[in-house]
Amino acid sequence: MSSVEEFRAEIRGWLAAHLTGEFAGLRGRGGPGREHEVFAERLAWERHMAAEGWTCVGWPEEYGGRGASLEQQVAFHEEYALADAPARVNHIGEQLLGPTLVAFGTAEQRARFLPPIVAAEELWCQGYSEPDAGSDLANVRTRAERDDTGAWVVTGQKTWTSLAHASQWCFVVARTAPGSSRHHGLSYLLVPLDQPGVEIRPITQLTGTSEFNEVFFDGARTRADHIVGAPGEGWRVAMATLGFERGVSTLGQQVGFRRELEAVIAWAKHNGAANDPLIRDRLARAWTGLETIRCNALRILDGAASGAPGPEASIGKIFWATWHRELGELAMDVSGAAGMLAAGEPYDLDDRQRLYLFSRSDTIYAGSNEIQRDIIAERVLGLPKESRP
Repeated sequence: MSSVEEFRAEIRGWLAAHLTGEFAGLRGRGGPGREHEVFAERLAWERHMAAEGWTCVGWPEEYGGRGASLEQQVAFHEEYALADAPARVNHIGEQLLGPTLVAFGTAEQRARFLPPIVAAEELWCQGYSEPDAGSDLANVRTRAERDDTGAWVVTGQKTWTSLAHASQWCFVVARTAPGSSRHHGLSYLLVPLDQPGVEIRPITQLTGTSEFNEVFFDGARTRADHIVGAPGEGWRVAMATLGFERGVSTLGQQVGFRRELEAVIAWAKHNGAANDPLIRDRLARAWTGLETIRCNALRILDGAASGAPGPEASIGKIFWATWHRELGELAMDVSGAAGMLAAGEPYDLDDRQRLYLFSRSDTIYAGSNEIQRDIIAERVLGLPKESRP
């Protein structure tokens, strides 16, 4: 295994050599509120990365990764940001489901599902939230039952499902024990989306785009062996996935955050807003805040013996969600009065407006700030649990 600096130089050189030609126009494209941008071209870029061995770099080599150390993964994400490379489209499969299958999947599941993730041939979405079970995941009502053949038959609704419209598979938390409640009786199923009984409806967001979706399951089917863990163990597996989501995957997320912050700073210098001492102070605090997010993510990951951070990862979720929402507010203040007007008809937003509108959701999705505080209080600090009806 090469040293961190050698690894950094390798990815930096590769990006410089390959973000050219047909891929040159992808620099800076995609990201929160902009997932619609040149999606097909970004998918082609992802598959080019796969062919060159640059997807799933932190996975063990036996599963198609590079076995990169934590320090090397940090170097990869930092160099990717510095190159202004496009937002990744395979994030959920690579950073969430893949590590979950490595930790909890069977040998057959790993052999079936990991190679297409490495190759970016199959894209995944996350079937957790529901209309009455958003941040409170234990309130899941989607159910799954076994039919005469042993297959799972899924009925229910998921919402806020990122990139479902572009995905072939969804990992679904469903209630498989009739009469069960809360975190008991849940199972973690791998469900194909291209089948009868699945309807995907895009949700138009404040940005005018549709990254999120509603997914309706009406008798959708998946094979008996497409369950991760035993029936009823879905809560444990789902929590591990959330740990991965708030662990190494946040390093990739910070690629976009740093790019956005640098763009806001550049615009403040361009339009003179940086001459305002209050704006300068907020820009400085945003920069130090992002560095704190990075250090906190590394601290949590370094202390996670299993590779999946524990409940303390909720600290990081609160921090980055609040930081990013405040960055959106800062971007609008840097724009001034001009930020109140769309650039064109019918709803042509600039990057700062899109950042502001999309980031309003950060403290809600993937577990609201209120839920994260409950987790920290109960599972980290050991305080009495909140009473529930």
